[in-house]
Amino acid sequence: MNKTRYCKKDVELFLIKNKISMLKELKVAVGTKVDMTVFRILKSLSSRSSYSHGGRFYTLDSIAEFDNNGLWCHQSVCFSRYGNLLSTLEHFATKSKAGYFASDLEKLLHVEVKSPLLKLFKKGSVGRKKISGAYLYCSPVPAIRKKQLLSHQVQVNAATDFSDEVKAAIILFVSMLDEQQRRLYAGLEALKIGHGGDLHIAEFLGLHPQTVAKGRRELQKHDVQFDRIRVEGAGRKQVEKKLLR
Repeated sequence: MNKTRYCKKDVELFLIKNKISMLKELKVAVGTKVDMTVFRILKSLSSRSSYSHGGRFYTLDSIAEFDNNGLWCHQSVCFSRYGNLLSTLEHFATKSKAGYFASDLEKLLHVEVKSPLLKLFKKGSVGRKKISGAYLYCSPVPAIRKKQLLSHQVQVNAATDFSDEVKAAIILFVSMLDEQQRRLYAGLEALKIGHGGDLHIAEFLGLHPQTVAKGRRELQKHDVQFDRIRVEGAGRKQVEKKLLR
């Protein structure tokens, strides 16, 4: 007895005509009651499932008109160049310049994201930082997350009169400093501003105001640990030696 041969052209033409479709409609178009038959055909056609509506809709890569964010929606059904919802959220959180809040991702993707974001965080696929009572989702890699958080602070500090080029340079520079150097740099910038400088620089660089104030006081009192940044014998002579002369 010969096996029934199902033509993938039927699926392709059906999707080209309708742009998107659910599995049950595709089974009718092919003339089968077996899910795996349609899944095998879809796989051979470079298809993808929606990240919205529980992934129940399908389309072809050749049909989807992805925007600059890699997203495409048709009749409120949304597809992503990056795969399902979890993969898409992971991409946006880890590859973004300054991270995303859940509310921003919901506006962008048009779906609820808090539960899947929590799932990704528990798996270690994304990182997060609590800012003003809300979590900013970003890379799980500390070095990358650090740069994203600094970039976020730059973006929210619209009052700072720096060009985008200067802001990017500051973010890069600060990310390369150790703890003491970062504190001293922040203190120096706060000194330049004067009154209110501690808070202003703290917000700009994503530091605690007390950290900035400490760096400022260290510079003003010349109370800096030189042993980590100067070779032996460098810097000012010790007071004891001066007194012996």
